[in-house]
Amino acid sequence: MIHIKSSAQIDQMKQAGTLSKEALRLAGSMAKPGVTTKEIDAAVESFIRLHGATPTFKGYGGFPGSICSSINEQIVHGIPSPNVVLSDGDIISVDTGATFGGWVGDNAWTFYVGNPTDAVKGLCEVTRDCLKAGIEQAVPGNHLGDVGNAIQTLAEDNGYGVVRGYVGHGVGKAMHEDPNVPNYGKKGRGVKLQAGMVIAIEPMITLGDYDCHTLSNGWTVVTDDGLQAAHYENTVAITDDGPIILTQDEESPWCPMQGGE
Repeated sequence: MIHIKSSAQIDQMKQAGTLSKEALRLAGSMAKPGVTTKEIDAAVESFIRLHGATPTFKGYGGFPGSICSSINEQIVHGIPSPNVVLSDGDIISVDTGATFGGWVGDNAWTFYVGNPTDAVKGLCEVTRDCLKAGIEQAVPGNHLGDVGNAIQTLAEDNGYGVVRGYVGHGVGKAMHEDPNVPNYGKKGRGVKLQAGMVIAIEPMITLGDYDCHTLSNGWTVVTDDGLQAAHYENTVAITDDGPIILTQDEESPWCPMQGGE
């Protein structure tokens, strides 16, 4: 069931979204060689709780972290660990969620650790642009296929793979609501978008093939070919005035943080 939000509820969701973006920005500032993913996780959890919210991911389905920290060939759902140390040339997708006032803010960004290769930077830049292209299609009267097609076309035209097994989703009182939001599709197909829908658009794009599998920990999804993947996400409200990014802060509406700039 798709939950339509009122203007007042969307305003309330902005508070959770802003906090989640600020937590994500904190994580990005820490993404440096020698730092462990557990250190980033602990800092983000403390930040979210300090501001009167709860980390949405902590304990979700048994997930142990407050962030998802996915490095290089890991696409999503990487588990923070004191044994995972960032190295120069890595990329790390950090996904943060904050629940505030009963509403969820959910976003992700792929950060550079030191200086990745030009090929990997190109992947990040295009994936970031895929996010923007998808958001631009999130207007009343369009369909989810228009969002997915914009992402898929841009990624594949640049020679990258589009992950099929994991998709975006609705957001509201719960982190995952209807509908699913694929990063691929045909124009004019799928659920028709209407004002009041709130969705997480999150392209997951690979340097090589899009086939993937889950590691033995039951969470972390990696590319089959071992090549890098990038992941960017914003929570977006569909309104009669156009898409509104709920996961943004005062520093920048597009959050051009280090990595994919």
